[in-house]
Amino acid sequence: MTKETKDSLVKGTLILTVAALVARFLGVFQRIPLVHLLHEGGMGSYSIAFNLYSILLVVATAGIPSALSKMVSEKYAIGRPAEAERIYRAAIWFAIVAGALMTALLYVFAPIYAERISHGGPDATLATRAIAPAMLFFPLIAIMRGYFQGRQNMMPNGVSQVVEQIFRLVTSIGLAFILLNISLGWGVAGASFGGVMGGIAALAVMLYYAMKLRRRDAASLKENVSRAAAEETAAGRSTASAATPARYSEIYRSLLKLSIPIVIFSVTVTLVYAIDTSIIIPLLEGTIGSGEALGLVGIIGGRAQSLAGIPIILAIALSQSVVPIISAAYSRKDMKQVGHQTTRVLQLSILSGLPAVLVIAIAARPLDFFMFGHEDTAYGMSHGPYMISLLTLGAMFQIVMQTSGAVLMGMGRMKPLMLHVAVGIAVKLAGSFLLAPWLGIYGIIGSTGLCFIAMSWLNLRTLRKEVRFTILGRRFIGLTISIVVIAGLGVAAEWLTHTYVQPTGLYRINEGINAVLVCGFTAALYPLMLMLTRVVTKDDVKNFPAPVQKLIGKASRLIGRS
Repeated sequence: MTKETKDSLVKGTLILTVAALVARFLGVFQRIPLVHLLHEGGMGSYSIAFNLYSILLVVATAGIPSALSKMVSEKYAIGRPAEAERIYRAAIWFAIVAGALMTALLYVFAPIYAERISHGGPDATLATRAIAPAMLFFPLIAIMRGYFQGRQNMMPNGVSQVVEQIFRLVTSIGLAFILLNISLGWGVAGASFGGVMGGIAALAVMLYYAMKLRRRDAASLKENVSRAAAEETAAGRSTASAATPARYSEIYRSLLKLSIPIVIFSVTVTLVYAIDTSIIIPLLEGTIGSGEALGLVGIIGGRAQSLAGIPIILAIALSQSVVPIISAAYSRKDMKQVGHQTTRVLQLSILSGLPAVLVIAIAARPLDFFMFGHEDTAYGMSHGPYMISLLTLGAMFQIVMQTSGAVLMGMGRMKPLMLHVAVGIAVKLAGSFLLAPWLGIYGIIGSTGLCFIAMSWLNLRTLRKEVRFTILGRRFIGLTISIVVIAGLGVAAEWLTHTYVQPTGLYRINEGINAVLVCGFTAALYPLMLMLTRVVTKDDVKNFPAPVQKLIGKASRLIGRS
């Protein structure tokens, strides 16, 4: 791979990572006032609607943009821009039809899912129908993002994500505040409708960049046509007629063949989270009551899933960047390079994701109470932080699943990957129904972790049959020691601050101070322990993002090893 290609990948990954971080931050920030306005019951209805919408959105969009990106980049690489544009137009029509169908499906079947399956009540139905029009826009946005990715232009994708979240945040909070004067159900619907406004704003951004690119392409085409005509005239040849354009049916066949496996893999996490919000009330209302169970749905969807989604952001960006690298090396039968890149991406994703997992899991109580406030009930208050911790710990295995799955995708090993997804979902369902009567909400959350563990193990087992790689090797012992020490000291620090650090009369200010102290202490311990136990070497540090390199360098100097 040339330096130019590497630089392009690094730049694209950096743009997507920064955009994802900003969008995730805005998404978490949005939940803070919504939790205050809607409380746990309202957030339960909101989460039921949002997770169903997320599943249909993934089904309608995931895979097609990736397949479109691959096909467009290939056509431009071999000098056939007209074919690339025809593929793009076909995908646009697909997005319009898919969006209309998914909107109608979401609106019509909202009561069945929200009330009969999830037991969320009429408020959940109203919230689901309020967010349904967003499906008109997001398939189209996803197709445009895939096209720009194929043109090696990541900026529109990143900007549109951030603008979408800004408009979603402002309108969700504003409409929830205004419509709560009517009823709680209308307030929840207003919060859901913020997704529609976010979609409109994101589409406006994509259309702006599309028109900008079209003007640039027109100028470039005019210049190329003039040059080609001059060359043809000088050579005494006539321009050959264009090749017969591909039929839309052929284009759709190619797109679907590439995209369906990607959809199945991409929908996994969203589906697992939706299963959680769908089964909590049916499984637990008999023991804790429907009101408490709906509150737990609000805690899971409004608090835990938001925070647990932070550590996987870098893993997703790494997964997006490693697929073309693995694919190119595998197509050349360069298995040594495949093994090297597999080792590199797994190590980097684990070592980069682990500190966020530890920080959030250990500081769950002060983070929860500072960001969202105390839960509405004594039951929720006593269990909420532990639910966040447990779900965040499971995100570590989600990181391994995501990156190992991306490697399999790059190698074209989609059949085993789809089988692993099926096994993981089966483990999730079986674990939830078996463990919930025994462990309650922790059985449901624990089964989510078991799902990701099963998929990770199956992915790694399949990879080992194809290529030689190591994740950490002998350094696994040092990493285990580091985790145990950090967890022990971090939990002790959290207990001490929670018990003794209460400098003001305002509990949220106190919890904010405690969150800063615990998070800072845990984050500082991480590079120190990695260096002390020799888990991280100088070669590993060179592959880390620049800010992480600086942090580890300072930690290294602190303990006297440069």
